[in-house]
Amino acid sequence: MQALEYLRELISFPSVSSVSNVDITDCVEQWLRRLFFETERISYRDSRGVLKTSVVARRGPNSGAGLAWFGHTDVVPVDSWSYPHSGPWQAYEADGRVYGRGSCDMKGPVACLLAAAATIAPEQQRAPLWFVATADEEVGMLGARSVAADSRLYRSIVAEAAGAIIGEPTGLRVVYAHKGGRTVTAISRGRAAHSSTGLGRNACMALIPFLEEIRCINEELETQPQWHDARFHPPTPTLNLLLHDTNTGINITSPLASCHAYFRPMPGQPADELVSRMQAAAVRCGLQFEVTFCSEPLYTDPQSPFIAELLQISGTQHAETVAYGTDGAVLTELTNKAVWGPGDIAQAHTDDEWISLQQLERGTELYAAAIRRWCC
Repeated sequence: MQALEYLRELISFPSVSSVSNVDITDCVEQWLRRLFFETERISYRDSRGVLKTSVVARRGPNSGAGLAWFGHTDVVPVDSWSYPHSGPWQAYEADGRVYGRGSCDMKGPVACLLAAAATIAPEQQRAPLWFVATADEEVGMLGARSVAADSRLYRSIVAEAAGAIIGEPTGLRVVYAHKGGRTVTAISRGRAAHSSTGLGRNACMALIPFLEEIRCINEELETQPQWHDARFHPPTPTLNLLLHDTNTGINITSPLASCHAYFRPMPGQPADELVSRMQAAAVRCGLQFEVTFCSEPLYTDPQSPFIAELLQISGTQHAETVAYGTDGAVLTELTNKAVWGPGDIAQAHTDDEWISLQQLERGTELYAAAIRRWCC
């Protein structure tokens, strides 16, 4: 199985988002060129100065709608790894599965698309096939943002209104919508001093009334009909909080504390109005406020011809929704898009991550069928 050969090598790259992904991108680009793709690299340095790069590629005619496939090469860190027979950076086959970090999310889908493209001769194509592998999907979709801003080939994908597949693991069920995301940060500044002196100002105190307002907002999100969408599970924006305090001892007044709030709006919900309410609450509490992450919900009409044809290819009756996000959240200019890929999202980011050999084989078959449908 050629997908398995690709996957073995992809897993061997420890391409966590905190390090450069140039090596794995070099590898993918070489494979694409062997498959007669024209390639374009989009590079940038992240906030720590680490070089990141995405590859955008096209094979076939220069015009026509065709098909565009999107994936990413970065993976989440390995803080622990429980699979006893191999480490996270070595593909290991057992019990009809391939174990290794990224096997499911999403080096397995990348391998399937490459293997599918290899089964189709370029001269068979009557419309272009595009391939995009981004950096930093796991940490804010930064690679996809740079592709959307700077890629010449991406502009062609948009101009030609290509059908777009985001290849995240869905068990090869067709997904027509997912949630978006907003992260806001409220920062409180105090003054450190020995707590016995009364001369300090504890930054945590100013967060308390802000947190109470966030608690009320969360209750509204969980109970009010305008924030519910029964097409999703769970059907609410699931607001989550992270608190951070720089204090080092109970006898010191904290000089700096912050609250990070993250919620997942669904299509049509007034996410920016909610952010404005949080900002107003922060101002009332004397806190510094900023929006640190923003992505939109993905939505394609489930009755659209593109979704209908994907359902026909996949042999399923109904398109679905998911609660997680993908690069599709920032690729908002794409009009016909769906999330569709091999692997079970429940295995993504786990400490024994795996993908089934059956999903690799079936994913390759279905991706090849989609290429033939839209490109040949």
